[in-house]
Amino acid sequence: MPITFKSQATGDLVMLDKHAEALLHLLGKTAKAAGVLEPADMAHALTVLRAIEDPRDAQAAARAERAAEASAGDEQEDEKEQEDEAPGLTLSFQDEPVSLRQRAAPFIRLIEQAQAEGKPIVWGV
Repeated sequence: MPITFKSQATGDLVMLDKHAEALLHLLGKTAKAAGVLEPADMAHALTVLRAIEDPRDAQAAARAERAAEASAGDEQEDEKEQEDEAPGLTLSFQDEPVSLRQRAAPFIRLIEQAQAEGKPIVWGV
């Protein structure tokens, strides 16, 4: 069941309940009952939501570390192989998971806009 976040500062944000619950849990709130995020609490909420780690960041760091350990000769061969490959575009979103960090982005924008206008955000009403 979707959860709708509402604010007089912006349009509504509709989010699946499991994703909304995960984000609200980080803020010490729940999506199972009506709730409100007051402007005074928004700075803290933004800090918490912006600190969500993306597991792909860790994977990218590990790949970069392995690449740095590779010898200079191997790096040159890899670059040549990449240049030889024909550029192509493959779109396969089905197998790519969406991280909680990505799911938080619209909620973060909603909070920023509501905070700028000093308006609360409500849900479950």
